Amino acid sequence: MLPPSKYGWMGLAAGALALAALPFAVPSYYVELGTYALIAAMLALSLQLLVGCTGLVSLGHGAFYGLAAYTVYLITPENQGLSIFVTLPAAVLAAGLAAFVVGALSLRTRGFFFLMVTLAFGQMVFFLFHDTKIGGGADGAFLARPVLSLFGFELPLTRRQRPIAIYYVALVQMVLMYIGLVFLLRSLFGRVLEGIRVNEHRVQAMGYDTYRYKLAAFVIAGMLAGVAGHMWAMHRGFVNPELVAWHRSAEALMMILLGGLNTLHGPSLGALAYTGSEELAQIVTERKLLVQGLVILFVVLALPKGLSGLRLPRRWPMLQPAAPKKTPTEPAAESVPHG
Repeated sequence: MLPPSKYGWMGLAAGALALAALPFAVPSYYVELGTYALIAAMLALSLQLLVGCTGLVSLGHGAFYGLAAYTVYLITPENQGLSIFVTLPAAVLAAGLAAFVVGALSLRTRGFFFLMVTLAFGQMVFFLFHDTKIGGGADGAFLARPVLSLFGFELPLTRRQRPIAIYYVALVQMVLMYIGLVFLLRSLFGRVLEGIRVNEHRVQAMGYDTYRYKLAAFVIAGMLAGVAGHMWAMHRGFVNPELVAWHRSAEALMMILLGGLNTLHGPSLGALAYTGSEELAQIVTERKLLVQGLVILFVVLALPKGLSGLRLPRRWPMLQPAAPKKTPTEPAAESVPHG
């Protein structure tokens, strides 16, 4: 996983500032669309910990996302929203417990079998909510959204201010998630995960219990997906079985491929591009899925490294990373024959 360079950090900071200024420049509809894109970015970022960092491709990751949203629904009274400081820990804990159970079983398999086990789990959770009355059944259910309150004091927000406040909550959570993953991957834990992705047998030969490391990564990724799922419940105030369907994980995988598999900021770029292409396709034609699929196919074929693999043109040398300076080397001494 490539860490951000100095210029990369500058670009990320500029992007964060641009996102922070978005509510002041666009109508409320695009603020809500931006919130949806940030939630998608958090989901893709959580999956990147498995796919890009550890080499584990999961099609059941969206189940943790949906379970967190359903947890908010199940613990919230009918007509009164709870504090975000109550619902967020509960949602993350539920997603983490589910990830621990699924990871403990699925990580005993590898490759295609691991993929199918996670897919089977996701489908089990889907039919749990789809075929029963839990969470409103197939039709879903509305819920009282979590509120921004602490110790009984609730932040007073008008109906117009609430979408903006939720947008900034999502933005702060995504930035904190990204920074946390940067520090995590720079630690010994992250280096072991990188080693597992490259050559697990060699890491085992060095004395590391790779099963425990993969399980820890699986649980952390599930908890981060829970953060995104909680944000969905706070943003939409509605849950339905589509939140836990397998295609939610497939969409996150496409976002990772769009943004770039070998970078940590790639999933965020991919989520923004995916959401933007979806909205643009909906405006242009009724067959939005066909248009969006063609756009994604073109980007993946034209940019094997994703959007994060784009480089600035050479005519902008001031914005290019400086080439490492070559240290002068002394000429090798001539060999003197002996004898």
